[in-house]
Amino acid sequence: MTATVQDRPAERVAGRRPLRIGPFSGVLRMRPLLALAGGLVVLLAVFVLDVGIGEYQISPPEVLSTLFGGGDRAQSIIIWELRMPRGLTALFVGAALGLAGAIMQALARNPLASPDMLGITWGAGCAAVAVIVFAGTAGSLAGALSDYGLPVVALVGGLVTGIAVYLLAYRRGVDSYRLVLVGVGVSALAGNAVYWLLTVGDVNDAGRAMVWLTGSLNARGWEHVVPTGIALAVLVPLTLVGAHVLGALQFDDDTVRGLGVRMDLARGFLLFASVVLASIATAAAGPIQFVALATPQIALRVARTSRPPLLTSAVLGAALVVGSDVIARTAFGTLELPVGIVTAILGAPYLIYLLVRRYREVRA
Repeated sequence: MTATVQDRPAERVAGRRPLRIGPFSGVLRMRPLLALAGGLVVLLAVFVLDVGIGEYQISPPEVLSTLFGGGDRAQSIIIWELRMPRGLTALFVGAALGLAGAIMQALARNPLASPDMLGITWGAGCAAVAVIVFAGTAGSLAGALSDYGLPVVALVGGLVTGIAVYLLAYRRGVDSYRLVLVGVGVSALAGNAVYWLLTVGDVNDAGRAMVWLTGSLNARGWEHVVPTGIALAVLVPLTLVGAHVLGALQFDDDTVRGLGVRMDLARGFLLFASVVLASIATAAAGPIQFVALATPQIALRVARTSRPPLLTSAVLGAALVVGSDVIARTAFGTLELPVGIVTAILGAPYLIYLLVRRYREVRA
């Protein structure tokens, strides 16, 4: 008797058995898992190198031994008290930027959509620079915020900018090209506001703000690690739970509504999570450019998925920032560059490539 469609095993999907965990199920694909595993290996390697670099050199085997409870007392103090905060800040900031960029590019269906291209990081930077520049007034609110609330101010600035970009780009939905164009305009506006603040501020305050604007990991402590780590601990699980919606959001708005997805609510939540991640990262280390732009596209090509994979983008973003910090600290001997300069040098050619590629796709 010929088997009908109803008689076939329901668990077979496109030649693969789905993985079922309680009410959740999905198809297990090896290529994305291998890409994620490879990214974790690279991240561990560059993190060990970053922690071991300094006036007192510690070899990678000694770093690994110290991380797992071995090593002598001097190595433990150097790694855990002096170098670990900087390394973890770089790791968390890179992961936050990579994840934020992956969410935003998936929502906009555009590889040029990222927090730095849409003005989110510039908005957070503008708020923080305003506080730094006006902190010279003794007893002022800005002075108190500069000492204790700079991450909060940067977060608020990023959120306000993100809401403004979304509202300005919304016309019965959000078109990806309109979103990018509005974001570029807002980014230019916020950037010029930053430069104006630098010209009217005190020279010392302007110098401090300028170092922060280049994206620096110098003198980072646990007070920078904790907020970024908490944001990732809260938002990564939430975005992964909502990640199934991203598959539906790849289609046009009418198709998404036909699938029963509450499009505006899902898109608003994911966009909010992306803006918070980018703002927290900017507050911790300044506006580090091109990480959120490049790493989701690298993860997309490595994993060969239909949209930027979230976890792989976060891991590769962390590896890029930590690796750039290694380059910034070793490329010029005793001269240490801000990590944002290295990511800009690495990311600018990639941006040009994306622009040329998108132009050819439009012409075709």
